[in-house]
Amino acid sequence: MNRKEWLKLLPASLLPLAMGAVPAPASGAPKRVLRIAHLTDTHLMPERDAERGMRACLEHCQSLSDAPDLIALGGDVIHDALTHPVEKIEAQWEVWRRVKSDIRLPLLPCIGNHDVHPPTGKAWAMRELGLERPYYDLAKNGWHLIVLDSTTLTSPSGRYTAKLDEEQFAWLESRLAAIDASTPILIQSHIPILCAAAYLDGDNETTGDWVVPGAWMHIDARRITDLFHKHPNVKVCISGHIHLLDSVVYNGVTYHCDGAVSGAWWKGAYKQTGPGYALIDLYDDGTSRREYVGFGWV
Repeated sequence: MNRKEWLKLLPASLLPLAMGAVPAPASGAPKRVLRIAHLTDTHLMPERDAERGMRACLEHCQSLSDAPDLIALGGDVIHDALTHPVEKIEAQWEVWRRVKSDIRLPLLPCIGNHDVHPPTGKAWAMRELGLERPYYDLAKNGWHLIVLDSTTLTSPSGRYTAKLDEEQFAWLESRLAAIDASTPILIQSHIPILCAAAYLDGDNETTGDWVVPGAWMHIDARRITDLFHKHPNVKVCISGHIHLLDSVVYNGVTYHCDGAVSGAWWKGAYKQTGPGYALIDLYDDGTSRREYVGFGWV
């Protein structure tokens, strides 16, 4: 069958497309209202060329022709405050103080487990990140953005679990109840609320059952997802922590776990996920789109 014969068989409505015409966008197509660059698990330290790598990432994302509106800094900003001595922690935060001068966009910072100093808790990280409290929220371009604090310390030695304490959970309940039901919500946490990649981040099946530690994924996920189910305007949750890339959809909420800026702690890719950051586009109809972007660092 030649092209002329084939065209005769098509319905009239499809002829313009078959001839190469590009359809006009639908008048009711969703409009993007916010673009977020999610930079998580930067693990800044004086070693491993981390400062240069972070500067390269910031330059890459802020120089995009379709530039983000803000940077969601997803936690584990520094390499480790849980177990290192004070002088090493100070040296890591000093790297942050230097690289933050390169940031030209508004910041939405989140505290990661490695940003927590057990003797002083979250205070040091809050001071460095300019936060009054470790969890907060704000309205932005028709969306509501909520930042949670995932880390609950369980021992003075730096052991922790991923959980909202009672005070924070009560605050989250009250905030979700107060936000207009027509306003879509994005929630940022450092540790994933729900995550598929956590199952593969280690030999979690060697006992014959899947075993995912409570420090890798929120141990109170059932309680949190039950709360989200009461508020269908919770649309998307973003996290890091695992250094691997996945998306999970549960009860209409999309959970994105994004790869690390530092990859394998500034030693290349971690498993199948290279160093990078996510671009998250939010639309006026409550939908979203996520793209993971490498910045040329190996």
